[in-house]
Amino acid sequence: MRKIIVVAVVGLLAQLVDGSLGMAYGVTSTTILLAVGIAPAAASAAVHFSEIGTSLVSGVSHAKFGNVDWRTVGILAAPGFIGAFAGATFLSNLDGDAAKPLVAFILFSLGVYVIYRFLRLGGRRPQFKSRPSVFFLAPMGLFGGALDSIGGGGWGPVGTTSLLSSGRLEPRKVVGSIDTSEFVVAIGGSLGFILALGSQGIPWEYAIALLVGGVIAAPIAAWLVKHLAARVLGVAAGGLIVLTNVKTLSEAAGASGLSLWSGLAFLAVLWVVGITWAVKQERVARETARLEEAYAAS
Repeated sequence: MRKIIVVAVVGLLAQLVDGSLGMAYGVTSTTILLAVGIAPAAASAAVHFSEIGTSLVSGVSHAKFGNVDWRTVGILAAPGFIGAFAGATFLSNLDGDAAKPLVAFILFSLGVYVIYRFLRLGGRRPQFKSRPSVFFLAPMGLFGGALDSIGGGGWGPVGTTSLLSSGRLEPRKVVGSIDTSEFVVAIGGSLGFILALGSQGIPWEYAIALLVGGVIAAPIAAWLVKHLAARVLGVAAGGLIVLTNVKTLSEAAGASGLSLWSGLAFLAVLWVVGITWAVKQERVARETARLEEAYAAS
């Protein structure tokens, strides 16, 4: 019972970050489920079933606040569904013990990717050009959907960071569109898992716990997306993902004891430094924007 309560709290916090950042629900939730001993395919399945509900509530909430670009959602939906279904089928056919280091490596890579994307912004603010094209969105949707099922997360890290870095859509609509289209991705992944694993292979108690926590957080996150600094949340979420999966990879490689915990402590210090740097850069960006507005007004 204690584990289920913890998972529900994780679902709430993960959706709070995901709904305001456009990523981290899947990778954070899957990381925690792996840590409590759930097999990779079952963990990813539980996350995807919970995401059907959380992404639906999140999408409705984002639409209410005007955070959704429906053209982007429409283009992403079909490739995302196909990729998620294929990724779920692939993961379900892997041996659990063999898959765990692979999944941990994917999650670790996604965590590093998230941190890099947000720290590299420096004091700059994104400049918006034109809306993303079909040729940009369709392959991204296919790859992001497949990675989402295999790694238990990836739709947000791939989609949100790609769209943000392209500078073709304002951040709040990037987050809202990715969260809304994730509903279709979650359905594709869930169908793939239930066909491959059967209903008995899915830890429903964890899926329901994640769902409850995520549904509570979704409307709050949709409101927060207009007020919170995405780069700070991105570095914080990415650091948590990196830390947890470095532990899994290190244990798989045979590391233990002092060497393992010393390495984790060092990474934790770097994580805090990264968050501090992100906060500083956000202040620089805001001050620069304020000065530019003052100069334009004069």
